[in-house]
Amino acid sequence: MANKDSVKGTLIVALVLCIVCSVVVSTAAVMLKPKQVANAQLDMKKNVLLAGGLIEPGQTSAKAIEEAFGNVTIKYVDLSTGKFTDQAPAGGSGRAAAKDAGSSERLPADQDIARIIRRENTKEVYLVEDNGELQRIILPVRGSGLWGQMYGFLALENDLKTVAGLGFYEHKETPGLGGEVDNPRWKSQWEGKQVFDSERNVDISVIKGSVDPNNANAVHQVDGLSGATLTSRGVNNLINFWLGSEGFGPFLKNLKAGEA
Repeated sequence: MANKDSVKGTLIVALVLCIVCSVVVSTAAVMLKPKQVANAQLDMKKNVLLAGGLIEPGQTSAKAIEEAFGNVTIKYVDLSTGKFTDQAPAGGSGRAAAKDAGSSERLPADQDIARIIRRENTKEVYLVEDNGELQRIILPVRGSGLWGQMYGFLALENDLKTVAGLGFYEHKETPGLGGEVDNPRWKSQWEGKQVFDSERNVDISVIKGSVDPNNANAVHQVDGLSGATLTSRGVNNLINFWLGSEGFGPFLKNLKAGEA
């Protein structure tokens, strides 16, 4: 009879246990993959709706999200032409496309004010429509904060210059400081702000300190985050980048002129 306490016996038991665990983990991963994908899609829809002011923070059940998202149309924009395209990015959208050399381009340092390194060639946008009429447009934005990339959505009213909402769904900023980008009070300051001047040049900034309501340029300014200068600068830079010539600027101009 084999000695179960021998080195050989111990190794056999360990090997069998490893194989069984690997099979269980692999099977669970395969079986749960569709649910994980569905949950990720639902979470993205939730964040789009929250940034666009289309649902309240307490209305985040799957049913409420799907119902509210029924008025949202997802389209793709070719950032090089500033026009809609039916061609979805081959490498996937968002950060997946930015990592794919065939679906993105490396930005020169002097153009990369948001410090994203690579910019996707094609970006998704979310159109909120009512009976075929555009009500709002929600744009995905990202850029570096103090500790890493911040990912969020900027919503504009149908005049394509008035902010309807701003929200970040992922960041690494310090709680109580840069993490205040999640504070509803700070985010509410963005609502109604104008992101372009009369010539449709980008004109929006997160300033140091508080906005003087009597300042003629107050409609283009947002309070800085107290104690978080670098995070404030990061938000300022990423918004200016994505509204500018390397981001959605040409597209918004074309859409305004009915040429997108």
